[in-house]
This record gives sequence, structure tokens and C-alpha cells, in this order.
Amino acid sequence: MKRPVSIVIAVMLLVSSISAGEREDRLRAKIDSLVGGVQGTFAVAFRDLTTGTSLMVNADQSFHAASTMKTPVMIEVFRRAERGFFSLDDSLPVENSFKSIVDGSNYAMDLGEDSDDGLYRSLGQRVSIRTLVEKMITVSSNLATNILVELVGAPSVTATMRGFGADSIRVLRGVEDGKAFSLGLNNTTTARDLAVIFETLARKRAATEASCDSMLAVLGRQAFRDMIPAHLPRNVSVAHKTGSITSIQHDSGIVTLPDGRSYVLVILSKGLKSNASGIRTVAEISKLVYDYEMGA
Repeated sequence: MKRPVSIVIAVMLLVSSISAGEREDRLRAKIDSLVGGVQGTFAVAFRDLTTGTSLMVNADQSFHAASTMKTPVMIEVFRRAERGFFSLDDSLPVENSFKSIVDGSNYAMDLGEDSDDGLYRSLGQRVSIRTLVEKMITVSSNLATNILVELVGAPSVTATMRGFGADSIRVLRGVEDGKAFSLGLNNTTTARDLAVIFETLARKRAATEASCDSMLAVLGRQAFRDMIPAHLPRNVSVAHKTGSITSIQHDSGIVTLPDGRSYVLVILSKGLKSNASGIRTVAEISKLVYDYEMGA
């Protein structure tokens, strides 16, 4: 006797869901096994933008945001430009003097702590906002970041991210504010919040479609590629932003496969015995997620 088509479809969907669930469990087990051998705490947020499949590991645990906060700053800059507060082609003076959020006292950036020294050669000159965004993201310039944070305001950055549904991320200040750091007044995030932000960007909802395309292009020019992209094939594109300070290694972004499918991946770490071990582990987690997406 033939079964009704609806029953057959229901059974197929049930089998498919069980299979998908088992695959996710295997991925989680592989990640747990990998990070279990590394000193430190890791968080992972993964979402397939086509199927909606997701995997969260310690995704709501708070981490020092390090340079991952620069993606929200970029988004706020583009949104302000859209509303006519300024043009991305407007220029700003390059000055190495900023005010602490603790007491308003001045502090300066340490060239030895910054990953980009090119902008320091422009001190006393004017540089376009577009160029500052490029340096902030692609080479993680702290000097460019602080100039842009002063332009849009840290509270506005946080408010915009809250509007996206990123409920825990906190952008309090620019970088290298030593007095704030000593009091624990740091930029913080969770893996889930960064995943929400990157999904909003990937779906072209973070700003206008043209602005989102421009921001994704900037993220695609990221110079530091030793984590999420490290073990992926060359024909896989990654638009991402890294973050690194002592004992902390992060990477966050959007991975696009040759067939057009894409997924958001955020991997955060803290309490590392060495940053090198963190870099290796983040890269290996990324490869596990890629293999999962490819059906391996």
C-alpha cells in the first residue's frame, strides 16, 4: 500500500534533521577535543547563512574585544556618512593625542604597540576618513581607530550594535587608554554578538546595500590571514577582522564558498599560554567548520 506523499516527506525531513543534528554534534565534539588540549578559553559562533544551521560554544561568555571592536566602529562611520554628517572623502587631522574616559587626561598612542606605522608618518597632516577606515580594518591601525572613535563616539557605536540585536557588546572607548584599562573599563564582546553583527552586515542590513558592499570589500582586504583563512583553499573568500593582545587571539567574519554559499564564523580566545597556540587553534577550528560545510 502506498503511503501518502505528506507522510513520506515528513519522514524524509525527520531523517534529514536527525542527520544534520548528528553532524553538528560531531563538529562540536571535534572542537571540544581540539580546544581541550590547549590552555585557554575558547568561544565559537557559527551560522550558515543559507540553511540557518548554527553552532554555539561558550557563545555568551564575555571577552575583551581587542581589535574586533573596529568592525562596529567602521559600521557606525558608514552609517553616519549615509546620514550626511560627513563624507567618507572628507579629511581629518592626524594627531596622536586622545582623552582618557576616566578623567579626560591626555594620552598618546605607542608606535611600538600599533600594528601600522604608516599613519604616523602623516602626523600633522590630513587624511581622508575612507583611508582611516581602510587602515583601521586591514592593518588594524590603533591610531586610525582612535581618530574615528572620536569622530562618531563610542556610545553611538554601542547603541547601533544594540539595535542590531547584539545585546552584550560594549564599545566604551578607543584603544590604549591605560587609565581605563587599569580600572577594567574595556571594550568587551561575546562570540554571539559579533556573529549577529556580521550576519547583519552579510545580509546588507547594517547600512545601505552599497555601504555594506564597501565594508565587506574592506574586510576582504584584511592583511592578517593566519587564523580563519589560514587552512582554507585559495578560492574561498573571507571578509574578517582579527583581534590580538597578550593572551588573547580573536577572528571574526564571513566565509564565502566557491558555490556562493556563505557562513558567519567568530572564534574568540583568552587566557592563552601563548598567542601562537591561540593562532594555531583558531585556524584549526576554522578548518573544522569548513570541512563540516563541505560535508566532510
